[in-house]
Amino acid sequence: MRQVRADEYAEFAAARTGHLYRSACLLTAGDTHLAEDLVQETLGRLYVRWGRVSRADNPAAYAQTVLTRAFLTHQRRRSSGERAVDVLPERAGAGADVSLRLTLVEALGRLPAKDRAVLVLRYWEDRSVEETARAMNASSAAVRTRCVRALGRLRELLGEDIGEYARP
Repeated sequence: MRQVRADEYAEFAAARTGHLYRSACLLTAGDTHLAEDLVQETLGRLYVRWGRVSRADNPAAYAQTVLTRAFLTHQRRRSSGERAVDVLPERAGAGADVSLRLTLVEALGRLPAKDRAVLVLRYWEDRSVEETARAMNASSAAVRTRCVRALGRLRELLGEDIGEYARP
């Protein structure tokens, strides 16, 4: 029985790791090392509770919630010795608008952690307000308010004519 559960977990982890990593990269504003750490922590927590998680209605959403909470916990405990960098390293992108992506990741990085989390959950993960509220351990009204304010801050950072970033 343990081997069956271990195999189920390994299959789940292999299928979800890429998605969790992409979400973690957005949450951390492009800090790939921290994103890897958050995904590792998430997968470790899931492994310990896999018996319960595997019986959940949506184990993928549970994993995303664990990732988001791990990120928010990390932001609260962030060591004073850690320093964020202003400029992201250049990266090549295949078929994607790299400048748009880097501009958006940089702007996300300048938002407070909870604002980043709410934007990633609502608009990257395409979650409902209620799902986002559960993941962030907040009320639906707080999520709606934070979404409006976070989008406003993002618009301020990107300027009024955000369409200029989307032009080819």
